[in-house]
Amino acid sequence: MAAHDPSKQGLLGSTSTEHHADYSSDSDVNANNTPEYPTRRQRQRKRRTQLTNRTPSFQPLPTRKSWLARRSRCCLIFAAFGLILFIILLVGGGLGYKAVLQEPPYGLSPPWYPSPKGGIAGTWYESYQKAAKLVSKMTLAEKVNITTGVGWQMGLAVGTTAPAIHVGFPALQLQDGPLGIRNADNITAFPAGITVGATWNRQLMYARGKAHAIEARAKGVNAILGPCVGPLGRMPAGGRNWEGFGSDPYLQGIAGAETIRGIQSEGVMATVKHFIANEQEHFRQPWEWGLPNAISSNVDDRAMHELYAWPFGDAVKAGVVSVMCSYNMVNNSYACGNSKLLNGILKDELGFQGFVMSDWLAQRAGVSTALAGLDMTMPGDGLRWANGQSLWGKELSRAVLNGSVPVERMDDMATRVVAAWYQMGQDDEEKWPRDKGPNFSSWTREKMGVTSPGSPTEQEVVVVNQFVDVQANHSVIARQVAAEGTVLLKNEGAVLPLTREGVRKRQNANSTTSDKLKIGIFGEDAGPIPGGPNSCQDRGCNQGTLGSGWGSGAVEFPYLVTPIEALRKQFDSSKVELHEYLSNQFPASASEKAMVQDLDLCLVFVNADAGEGFTAWENVRGDRPDLFLQKDGDLLIQQVAAKCGGGFSDVVVVIHAVGPVVMERWVDMPQVKAVLFANLPGEESGNALVDVLFGHVNPSGHLPFTIGKSLQDYGPGGQVLYLPNGVVPQQDFSEGLYVDYRWFDKHDITPRFEFGYGLSYTSFELGNATVKSVRPKSALPFPRLDPLVEPPTYPTDIPPVEEVLWPEGDKEIRKLDKYIYPYLSADEAHSAVSARQDGKKYPYPDGYDTPATLSQAGGDEGGNPDLWQVKAKVTVDVRNTGKVAGAVVPQLYLSYPDSPRQQSANGTGTVDFPVKVLRGFDKVYLEPGESRQVEFNLTRRDLSYWDVGVQNWVMVTEGEYTFHVGLSSRDLPVSVRW
Repeated sequence: MAAHDPSKQGLLGSTSTEHHADYSSDSDVNANNTPEYPTRRQRQRKRRTQLTNRTPSFQPLPTRKSWLARRSRCCLIFAAFGLILFIILLVGGGLGYKAVLQEPPYGLSPPWYPSPKGGIAGTWYESYQKAAKLVSKMTLAEKVNITTGVGWQMGLAVGTTAPAIHVGFPALQLQDGPLGIRNADNITAFPAGITVGATWNRQLMYARGKAHAIEARAKGVNAILGPCVGPLGRMPAGGRNWEGFGSDPYLQGIAGAETIRGIQSEGVMATVKHFIANEQEHFRQPWEWGLPNAISSNVDDRAMHELYAWPFGDAVKAGVVSVMCSYNMVNNSYACGNSKLLNGILKDELGFQGFVMSDWLAQRAGVSTALAGLDMTMPGDGLRWANGQSLWGKELSRAVLNGSVPVERMDDMATRVVAAWYQMGQDDEEKWPRDKGPNFSSWTREKMGVTSPGSPTEQEVVVVNQFVDVQANHSVIARQVAAEGTVLLKNEGAVLPLTREGVRKRQNANSTTSDKLKIGIFGEDAGPIPGGPNSCQDRGCNQGTLGSGWGSGAVEFPYLVTPIEALRKQFDSSKVELHEYLSNQFPASASEKAMVQDLDLCLVFVNADAGEGFTAWENVRGDRPDLFLQKDGDLLIQQVAAKCGGGFSDVVVVIHAVGPVVMERWVDMPQVKAVLFANLPGEESGNALVDVLFGHVNPSGHLPFTIGKSLQDYGPGGQVLYLPNGVVPQQDFSEGLYVDYRWFDKHDITPRFEFGYGLSYTSFELGNATVKSVRPKSALPFPRLDPLVEPPTYPTDIPPVEEVLWPEGDKEIRKLDKYIYPYLSADEAHSAVSARQDGKKYPYPDGYDTPATLSQAGGDEGGNPDLWQVKAKVTVDVRNTGKVAGAVVPQLYLSYPDSPRQQSANGTGTVDFPVKVLRGFDKVYLEPGESRQVEFNLTRRDLSYWDVGVQNWVMVTEGEYTFHVGLSSRDLPVSVRW
C-alpha cells in the first residue's frame, strides 16, 4: 500500500466544487421551470391502451424504465428512507423537509466550460462540412426538433426525434439494445455481451456487431442503443453487468470498439453506454426506488480514467457517433449534467466528435445540461414519464431566445447530430429512404395501430407492423458466439467431450431394462419456458432455460433452442436412454429415485438471472441479492451428485448465468467431473451447448470475470448498496483501481476460477517470448497540437421569434396531446425576448465565465494521437501439444516498474500500481502440433498511468516493465522485461 496515493486527493482530481444545479428557475430566464416532485400516484406512468388479441409470444413494452411492470420494492428500503426523512424533519423542521425535496447541489466535480465544439478531427471533416451547410439553413425550431425526443411512445421506436422538414433532415429512430433489436419481430436474439466477452475473439465481436446493424437498417432503425461498456462490473452481483463484456477495462474497450466498428460499417449509428460509473441498479434513478434522488458514485480521478472511462476512450477512437450518459450521479452531479464528465473528459480529453444523448429520463435539468455538454434528450419528456413536458423542446427554444443557452451551443448540439448522420452515410436515400420510418412498432404486435400511441388524441389507424424478416443467416454467428463464449471450468478424467453413444457404461451398473446407456438430464434450465420464451415482459423472470438477462437490453426471441431439444437430437436413441427431470425439485417418487440410482451419467442444468432495475423477479430486484445459484440450484447439484448411479456415476454441471456464481457447496464433490459455464447464449443456446459438449467445437471460452469463493472475496467495493445510506445514497469507490482480479491479486486472495481462465480438449504450450522497442520511453505524450481542422462557425445573433412560433395558416399542424413540440406562443416568445432585453441573467454555474484549460491528453478523436503510438512489441510462440485442433487465447498482462513518485496538490507520493493489468490478447486456431507466433502491440496509453497532479497519462521511464503471457491471469508461464 502506498504511503500516500495522490489519486485520493479529491474526486475527479479537484477539491473545488461546482455550486450550481439548474433545478429552480424563472421561466422567463431559464429553459426549465421549477420541478414539482410527483406524488406516488403521479409517479406511476399511465398504461397506454394497446390493441387487443396480442400474439402470446410478444409482450409490448408499456414503459422503458417502468414503475408499472415492477412489484413493490423491499419494505426495508421504504422504512429506511422513512426513518431518514423523519430524522431530517425532526432536526430541521421545514428546512429539513425542503432539503429532502430539493435535488442536491453539485459535489466535487469541478466545472468545465464552455462545451467544446465538434469538428476538430480530420476523420470527421467532410461530415462536419456537410452538416454546417445544412444546419446553417435550419430554423431554431428545427434545431430544437433534432435534439429533443418527441416523447415516450410518440413514435414507433423507443426513441424518436422530430425532423427538420425544410432542409430535408429526417426524424431519427433510436432502438434498444445491445444484443438485438428490442420489441421487434423476426430478428436475431444474439448472445449477450458477457458471452461475447468470454469468446475473447475480436473477429466475432466485429461480426456480431455487423449482423446486428444489418438487421437494424432493414428494420428502419438509425441508431442502435449499444454496445454497453458501463457498468464495468465493479460489483459481481450488479444487475446489468451481463450487457457489457467483462470486468476489465481493456477487455471491455476492445470488445466495445470491435462491436462499434461492426455496427457502423453498415451505416448504423452505434451508441456506447452508460457514461459513467452506473455500477448498480438499486437507486440508479430518482423515485424508481422511492427516493427523490439517484445514487452518487463517488470516484477518484485516477480510477475514473484508468477503469471507468478507459473503454469509452476505445469507443471514441473507434469512431462511435453517440454516447449515452447514465442515470446516476457522479460525485453528486447527475451524469447527464456533469460538465467535467461531458465537456472535460468526453469531449475535450477524449475528443468525442458525435453527440451525447441522455438515457431515458436521465436528464434532470434544462439549461445546465445543455451547458454541461448534453446534445440530445431522450425520450423527450422531462422529470416525469409520458407527460409531454420536456426540459428542452419549447423550453430550449425559450432559453435560446432569452439568451440563457448561447446560440453557439445550440448550433453545436444540432451540428453534432447532423454530422453523425452524414458520418454514417445516412444521407444516401437508396439505403435510407426519407419517407420510411421503422417497419415495426415497439408498442404492439398487431399489424394495424397508431404511430403515436402515447397520445390520447384520436389518430388514423395505419399499418405499424410489416413483419419484415431480417434474420438472414445470422443464427450462424449467434451459434458461433454462444459456443466460443462457453467456458470449460472443470473436466476431470476427460469426461467431456461426450459421444453420440454417451460414455463408457459403469461397470457396476444394474441394467434392468436394456443395454442402453442411461443418462439423466436434471434441472429446469434444461427445458422450455412455460408459455414460450417471451412470456415474461422484457424477459423479467427466471423460468426454464436462461438465454438472456432482463430489461431494455433484452429482445423478443424468434425461437429459443433449449438444451433438452438439442440433446435429444444429438444422442443416438438406439444406444442412449434419456431420463428427463426438468425441474429443480429432485425426483421424489420411489420409482424415480430407483432410476436415478441406476443412471450412468447425469447432466445438471442450473442458472442465475438478473437485469434492469425497473423489473423485479422474486428477491432479485435488478441486482442479485447474492452470488448463489437460483431456485435451489446448489441443492439440486448436491442431490444429483449424491444419488446419480448410487453416488458413483459422473456428473456434468452446466451453468447459464448473468455473472459469477459461488460454487463452493458442490464444485469439489468427487462426482462432479465437469463444469461448463455457458453465460447467456441467446437463441441458439442448446445447439451451441451441444457443439461444445460433444466436441464439435473445442471449448475456447475464457472467463471475463473472476469467480470467487464468496461474495466477500471481492472486497468492500464489490458489494451492492442494497439499503439507502442517506436521502442521496452515497457509494464511495474507495477501492480505487482494485476491481475484480486486481483486488484478488492485491490482497492475495485465491479465487475458485481466475479472470481469463478456461480449459480446452487439447493442450497448449507457450514459449520464446521476445520484446522489441518501437519508440523510446518518454514520460509524457507530445504536447497537444492545434486541431488540423476548425469547427464550423455560424452567426451568433439570437434568431427572430418567428422561427419558433406555432405554424399558422396553410402551415398549421394538427397538434397531438403530449407530443413534444419546439414551438412557443407569441406571448411566450416575446416574453423571452423581453427578459433578455430587461437584463435578466441566467445564474450560470461557478466557473462558467472562466474557460477551462484544454487537456494535454486531448487533441483528436480518442485523445492525444501520441497515446495510440506503439512503443513496444511482444511476441510469443504458441503450440498445440494435444491431439485435437482448437483455439487458444494467449493473454498479455503488464506489471509496472517499481512505483515512481507522483506530484499532487497534497505533495509528493508514491504511485500505487496493481500487481498486473491486462494489456493484450489474441485468439488463434491451431491444428495438433501446429505452432504460431503471436504479436502484441503495446501503445503509450497501455503503458501509462493517469497522473492526477500532471493531469496527463504518464509512462514510467525508470526501471523495467514486465510483460507476462499465459492462458489466464494466474497462469502466466512466460515473461519478458522491457
